[in-house]
Amino acid sequence: MEASFWDGKRAPGVTDQIDLEKFRNLGEVIEHSVRQYVDRPAYTSLGKTVSFNEIDQLSTRFAAFLQNHTTLKPGDSIAIQLPNLIQYPVVVYGAIKAGLVIVNTNPLYTAREMKHQFTDSGARALVCLNVVGHLVEEIIQDTPIKHMIVTELADLLPWPKRSLINLAVKHVKKMVPAYQLPQALSFTQAMKLGAKAQFSKPLPANPDDVAVLQYTGGTTGVAKGAMLTQRNLVSNVMQTASMLSQTDDNGVPLAKPDGNTAVAPLPLYHIYAFTVHLMTFFQLGGHSILIANPRDMDTFVKSLKPHKVNIFIGLNTLFVGLMNHPEFKDLDFSELKLTMSGGTALQAAVANRWQGITGCAISEGYGLSETSPVVSLNPAGSYSKLGTVGLPMSNTALKTIDDQGDELPLGERGELCVRGPQVMKGYWQRPEATAEVIDHDGWFKTGDVAIIDEQGYVKIVDRVKDMVLVSGFNVYPNEVEDIVSRHEKVQNCAVIGVPDEKTGEAVKLFIIPGDKSLTEEEVKEYCRLNLTAYKVPKQVEFRDVLPMTPVGKILRKDLRAEEMKKREAVS
Repeated sequence: MEASFWDGKRAPGVTDQIDLEKFRNLGEVIEHSVRQYVDRPAYTSLGKTVSFNEIDQLSTRFAAFLQNHTTLKPGDSIAIQLPNLIQYPVVVYGAIKAGLVIVNTNPLYTAREMKHQFTDSGARALVCLNVVGHLVEEIIQDTPIKHMIVTELADLLPWPKRSLINLAVKHVKKMVPAYQLPQALSFTQAMKLGAKAQFSKPLPANPDDVAVLQYTGGTTGVAKGAMLTQRNLVSNVMQTASMLSQTDDNGVPLAKPDGNTAVAPLPLYHIYAFTVHLMTFFQLGGHSILIANPRDMDTFVKSLKPHKVNIFIGLNTLFVGLMNHPEFKDLDFSELKLTMSGGTALQAAVANRWQGITGCAISEGYGLSETSPVVSLNPAGSYSKLGTVGLPMSNTALKTIDDQGDELPLGERGELCVRGPQVMKGYWQRPEATAEVIDHDGWFKTGDVAIIDEQGYVKIVDRVKDMVLVSGFNVYPNEVEDIVSRHEKVQNCAVIGVPDEKTGEAVKLFIIPGDKSLTEEEVKEYCRLNLTAYKVPKQVEFRDVLPMTPVGKILRKDLRAEEMKKREAVS
């Protein structure tokens, strides 16, 4: 379907077309925001809040350091390997001001994964947290990195709080293994050097210049760098901002004109949080509460208490963890107008429970690293359609195709394809991989199975590779997981296909029980009441944990690998 199919179908206040020329690059987005919002709060982390003006000054100082005390030139790549701290926007905005390409890097990577990403991207600089220094030491000689800046957790906090926290992390919690990186500068040293240096604004980046190398595919194979251009990211910022301009039944915008307070628990190195918090909310004058460790639910809930939050960004597993915390229900949700979910499928039971506790429905969205990332978002309020990922962003066309690549009619399941200004330039130094997913007309093949209904709402059924084929019938793990998760004794679950002599494949269900009294037969009986026979799990395995990515996606790939090892051991 062409983008015009959705004209007039979007919620009130959301434009069908955006002004793609408002900003030519991310540098202009940052300049606009710091000039317009000045003294508004921009970020809060570890109890410290900085304004738009302070972020501007700090990031300019870092940019001046890069220009005067490194050999980096515009177009070079800088890897950023940090949790959600104020240092992240400081470094990102500073790198953008200096004309560098950002390589977002997961702080939980192993040395092997770090080496691959640094080498593949050609990163010439690295900013990391001291807790990964020992891993950097292992591989740094085998990478193109020439400049290293190491920060401690509390480096931007005032003295003596900074010293106390950094000492506690290093010596009490023992979170910093010993390392030797004599060539590295500390973040505080870099900022002092930058404060004494002159910042020279480089030539403005062109819309087609690569702004970010966002690595993806690590859960399915060798990670590839999605080349996200200035135009890709600016377009998605404008598209997301347009979606947030939706008005309620009284004509009041969901995103307040005087700035919103948004919770930022998802890692900023993930493109979802990167685009939404560092770019979109910043462009809208929003205040992001950065959560450095969302798995520490006690600290997470405590950090929310001083704030009246307007917007909450999360995903299914995070919502479950928060709702299971005894103090979460006592928070003030009176100003919460929008909850956004993405990154993994939102289960209906979780959505209903969240709305019951907070009074705010969850708007599920859909996106990929290759699409900067947002493709679609469910409108809020009466325009929301639970079970779907909503309507495509402005200026975005969608279609589903069959195995031969032919477009399917509305209502039929097929691989979802996207065409729009947010679709990546391609995979870094991988033209063959690019050609496999982007055709000559600019359609990007997502690898996800979807249905587009008559109203234009999109339902993601599953990953193409995750589909289970039982006696010739398609079983989509998301559907089975959604049903099982509604059982009152189930905390979390995952489904994969396993070989079966009679049916080719069979459904295997992994469960983390919320109630230890739950039995396999009880689960199967529940499934028989809610699913057709071939979808009912043939095998059920109870677990204490399931393998997940840092952002909460269950790694079905790892579960399949475990099953394969078991079969090899038996044979």
